[in-house]
Amino acid sequence: MVGTEDSTPLQFSVALAPEQYLQLDDVVVTVRPVPGIGPVMTAGVVTEVRARHEGATFGSDVFLIADGVLPAQVQEIAEVTTTRVEPECYVPPTPGSIATRATGEERARALYFDQMDLKVPVGLGRDGSPIYVNLEFLDGTRGGHVSISGISGVATKTSFALFLLYSIFRSGVLGRRSVNAKALVFSVKGEDLLFLDHANTKLDEDLMSAYATVGLPAGPFSSAGFFAPPTPDDLSGRPFVSGRTSGVKAFWWTLAEFCAEELLPYVFADAEDERNQYTMVIHQVAARLRREAEPVGDGGVVVGGQILRTYDDLVEFVSDRLTDEDERRDWAGPVTGTGTINAFLRRLRSSLRPLRSIVRGDLTDSPGRRVSTDAHQVTVVDLHNLPERAQRFVVGVVLAAETRKKEAAGPGGLLFTMIDELNKYAPREGSSPIKEVLLDIAERGRSLGIILIGAQQTASEVERRIVSNSSVKVVGRLDPAEAGRPEYGFLPPSQRQRATLAKPGTMFVSQPEIPVPLAVEFPFPAWATRLSESAGPPVATSTNGAAPRDPFARLPAAPPDEHDDAPF
Repeated sequence: MVGTEDSTPLQFSVALAPEQYLQLDDVVVTVRPVPGIGPVMTAGVVTEVRARHEGATFGSDVFLIADGVLPAQVQEIAEVTTTRVEPECYVPPTPGSIATRATGEERARALYFDQMDLKVPVGLGRDGSPIYVNLEFLDGTRGGHVSISGISGVATKTSFALFLLYSIFRSGVLGRRSVNAKALVFSVKGEDLLFLDHANTKLDEDLMSAYATVGLPAGPFSSAGFFAPPTPDDLSGRPFVSGRTSGVKAFWWTLAEFCAEELLPYVFADAEDERNQYTMVIHQVAARLRREAEPVGDGGVVVGGQILRTYDDLVEFVSDRLTDEDERRDWAGPVTGTGTINAFLRRLRSSLRPLRSIVRGDLTDSPGRRVSTDAHQVTVVDLHNLPERAQRFVVGVVLAAETRKKEAAGPGGLLFTMIDELNKYAPREGSSPIKEVLLDIAERGRSLGIILIGAQQTASEVERRIVSNSSVKVVGRLDPAEAGRPEYGFLPPSQRQRATLAKPGTMFVSQPEIPVPLAVEFPFPAWATRLSESAGPPVATSTNGAAPRDPFARLPAAPPDEHDDAPF
């Protein structure tokens, strides 16, 4: 321990002997005897390292010292932020006492890993040893929800979120609960997430060894289902994807479901809509459609004697009713003004292009059309081909349905919901149906078993209550202006600066039990992240997980005959 710097129970400095070094994120332990208590261990993480010439006065003295003209000595001092004191006697480490780099059990004690009954590996520390997150802060036992922030394309937010899900499902930490643990992933960036069940062509021995170091098998997601919107202007209901030709189901909502489930408010899911007076028209029209629409055929409805087969038909029908002097009072309310109705109609008509492909009454119904997490452990909903307004509609409707399903089923299972660009669905200002669903999940979701994994470029633009309810906060590469926001107050000053320089694959993970965020490097995905990385589709298995039987295996082998030519 250095004697020229103040030492406190929460922060102390260590002088480095010649030929020794400490780097940022190293774990350090020192022990001090305390009368009446015994040895007190103080452990911490290196948050700053400084080197200087002792004996130099001017900046130019460095040249004289290098030439041997001036006597001086290089001195390195590491600043350590305390993570744990055991037993809890908060006394400062004494100058002159020995500090050592913690390894093995000492490191586990310093970072509280020894007190985690259920540990989820999230990568490797700077010392090459695993870093863990306590599952009790992920599964709702003592906390829930994860917030991941960073620059798009550099911070690898989506890759880390998927690695976290993979670790939760494949590390064995869930035990028997893994049977009822599901993940719902909304994909908005290309078709990259449509190959999670394909092995990565870059999966070699080194990558397998990296996974083995954190206690995980290296491979793709073993149970994954994929949904995509139907191809526009295609009455066959073919999913609108190009890279993956099989294993993807098309999803849409019929007009009958749209009316019966009162989905109209999710059409107006912009944050500013709730501040406009036409929201009363939205709910009035939705309630009227629910009462009067009768299903017909494969998804169409009959309203007021008219058969509606497309979303365009429905919008035109509502427009006719609201512009008719005799019908207007019944559909919009007796005191609604013409200006409010016209504002509603403008917004409704502007939804035609975004929603006509996913609200249908002209497609042949098919099993598995509705987005559901029942059939697979990981369910990916591809939204990248939809306009932004349609993306908000899908996210809001699917989340509301899954929330109702969990409320009915009880908290027995876990549903991890991963949403990218969270600031688009739950912005800091304004209100919307989707934002209300996300707030409900953030505030009481963990009691239902719904855990939100939200990724965003700027946490400062996300609703405060969602970020504050996240027990685990993760930061990748940050913009310098964003790093100065109060939402990142959990990062020490040195880590804020480092976050502006972080390389892809490096994240800073903060969890309640450890007072200092830990720098983590997670391995490259073992699953394909794009078509070019796919090693091919997974081997088909039967329903019980065994390899499928060869239907010709029991037939006797044909005797070899050199003269038995092919009959063509």
